[in-house]
Amino acid sequence: MICTRREALLGTLSLTCSLPLAARVRSRLKIGIMDVILGYPSSPEAFAVAKRVGFDAIQVSLGKPTGADRLLLSDSELQSRLLHSSATTQVAIASTYLEILHRDCLKSSPLARTWVREAIRITKALDAGMVELASFFKCGLNNPGDIDITVAVLRELAPVAEQSGIILGIENALSAEGNLQILDRVGSPAVKVWYDVGNSTNMGHFDVPREIHLLGKDRICQIHIKDKVYLGKGAVDVKGCLKAIADIGYTGFCILENAVPTGDRVADAATNLKLLREIEGTL
Repeated sequence: MICTRREALLGTLSLTCSLPLAARVRSRLKIGIMDVILGYPSSPEAFAVAKRVGFDAIQVSLGKPTGADRLLLSDSELQSRLLHSSATTQVAIASTYLEILHRDCLKSSPLARTWVREAIRITKALDAGMVELASFFKCGLNNPGDIDITVAVLRELAPVAEQSGIILGIENALSAEGNLQILDRVGSPAVKVWYDVGNSTNMGHFDVPREIHLLGKDRICQIHIKDKVYLGKGAVDVKGCLKAIADIGYTGFCILENAVPTGDRVADAATNLKLLREIEGTL
């Protein structure tokens, strides 16, 4: 079996897909990082830095608005530069991140619909496959009314995402059960859960391995791995999370959104990647 370039970059097949099946029983975890965490938001430079540190992919931030219906990454020239950097370094664009939803809430701002539609267009242009839609703090899903509105918005936007072949990944402070209810109510294969092991541990105080098993690989589009401190040194059961990820057969990217204890983003990213690989090696 031979990998195409896109399959090798985006993990449609194992990174070792040319090996016999017996040699691919335990695939190497595909690990990326958010460009903003690395210190290069929305920048083509992020890929070379990620390559040097040892990451497999970048989650690209879509940037702030630059017009009535435009984001920083709406710029086609910037998109081309990102794609070139990804191809040159062989570091994949794993997904995108619509950070403006922390200001213009999905549950309350009419602008949110505009930004999600534009995010879908950009994500398709970047061949990234999925966009993260976060709902936290003032934009959090804090009561049934918030959830009802968010479900209505997602029902409106899901057909747009489906038509473009893009997944909308919802991230929030709800439990796995709460998110499954949202997915069932929206009823679209284009809406899945963006699971964050750090938020679920430190904010929700959930049993994260259990939640990963409950959601399963078909309901999770991508996974953030983080803690308030270096990985393996805090509250997050990193080994238990990695085991659960393997148990469900998830083969997508795990994206670091790690803390920066020293203030040196690249150095701390390298430390967290090293720690994560060491924990992975104990499985």
